[in-house]
Amino acid sequence: MRIEIDREACISVATCVAVAPHTFELDDEGIAIIKDASGDDAKTILQAAQSCPVNAIRLYDDSGKQIHPPKK
Repeated sequence: MRIEIDREACISVATCVAVAPHTFELDDEGIAIIKDASGDDAKTILQAAQSCPVNAIRLYDDSGKQIHPPKK
């Protein structure tokens, strides 16, 4: 799984950190960053991405298909 964070979209709610604290953290500016891309299991990372109110976290499977947020 590949994780990307849209730093401009992040509004520092930190639900990703609360859900997957081994994967995400906030930097000095209060913006989410990837601490360890394999710090939590895939299900927990997906839950963390889904918890973001502005969909600042994008997840892709190993073939490059976007998992979250779902494309419309």
